[in-house]
Amino acid sequence: MTKEELLEQIESQGIKYIRLQITDINGALKNVEIPSTELESSLTNGTMFDGSSIEGLVRINESDMLLKPDIDTFAVLPWTVEREKVGRFICDIYTSDGKHFQGDPRYVLKKVMNDMKEYGYTPYAGPEPEFFILPRDEETRQPVLSPLDRGGYFDLLPIDLGERVRKNMVETLQSMGIRVEAAHHEVANSQHEIDFRYDNALRTADNIQTFKLVVRTIALLNGLWATFMPKPFFGMNGSGMHTHLSIFKDGKNIFYDPNGTYQLSSELRWFIGGVFKHIDAITVLANPTINSYKRLVPGYEAPVNIAWSVLNRSALVRIPMSRGDGTRLELRSPDPTANPYLLLASVFSSGLEGIKNKIEPPQPVDGNIYEMDHKEKSEKNIRYLPGSLNESLEALKKDEFIAEILGEHIFKKFIELKEKEIEEFKIAVTDWEINKYINQF
Repeated sequence: MTKEELLEQIESQGIKYIRLQITDINGALKNVEIPSTELESSLTNGTMFDGSSIEGLVRINESDMLLKPDIDTFAVLPWTVEREKVGRFICDIYTSDGKHFQGDPRYVLKKVMNDMKEYGYTPYAGPEPEFFILPRDEETRQPVLSPLDRGGYFDLLPIDLGERVRKNMVETLQSMGIRVEAAHHEVANSQHEIDFRYDNALRTADNIQTFKLVVRTIALLNGLWATFMPKPFFGMNGSGMHTHLSIFKDGKNIFYDPNGTYQLSSELRWFIGGVFKHIDAITVLANPTINSYKRLVPGYEAPVNIAWSVLNRSALVRIPMSRGDGTRLELRSPDPTANPYLLLASVFSSGLEGIKNKIEPPQPVDGNIYEMDHKEKSEKNIRYLPGSLNESLEALKKDEFIAEILGEHIFKKFIELKEKEIEEFKIAVTDWEINKYINQF
């Protein structure tokens, strides 16, 4: 809609406040609230905010920045409807002189999409984010680290105690314009998955951030706690965010070739080749926390082997059975702590490099990689993903291509934030250490 139509709609609906949302380098959603009477000025001139107060943005001596709402992201926050209605916009960040801020993760993805547009390409993505629903202590209001239920994959009431709140989450997402395709209990106790329809890469990244906000908010309103922490419980599957990827040109899916092997195009193979070339550096963006690597271990259906296959879920990249416009690849390593803008920017830019330079990946693997020994994997050129945050961060430092995609500001700030996280973990005393050593020595 036009700016005028939007302002008229906000007034007619009695929306009193507007939240302007951005995503920081860590992937956390931030916002500032303005009266709806200030929205016209914000749409025209932007809204000033202190960038130095948000981790990873700018230093205090260069703190004045502008938020400019993206008119296409307007939505009403459904949980405010019965009180004072609040609208929201996802914003782009500008410097005080009106230029795009190079440290805005959303701008990084926009630049990659513009690069792909030069070749006539439009990137599409569809995520499958998983999360845990936990009880909440009534007095402290904090999560209780114990499963809410003992349900498993596709279970339902009375085992799936989160079914009602999950249904509420789905209804809320749909009311905000996000088309949900499936929702179900996952493998682990108290673990859930809600899948929404694929869209262009920018809209998908926006939807992931909206999804996280909705899931956590609805859980809180129901006296529960939702967490996207990849591995909150020892001995259970962790939460991933398998991400389906495709590229269209002139309305056609370039990954589909009816005459190709498995009806797959050369472009799809080359895309995988480009992703595999940079996968070590991509991993720190797909799995950006210490805890992420507690999920990426053998035995819990998480991909740890750099290989691709058709249908085989033990590989890092899987090709689902759909063909035609549904032809796509599924990258199985990301988890929901990833900053979706940086994740999709790094993956699609790497895939584009693969297509441009015709980078061939290894041959697809048909067998169950989980059952292969080290020798067999070596014979099939199957490498392992980085096994820790430190290892994947070191890979990022050496990858000049991904560094250029991120831009100097985000590249340096991201490394700085992750190095700090690693140092904090080094000196932390964990429950495991207490249980292991307190009585032994």
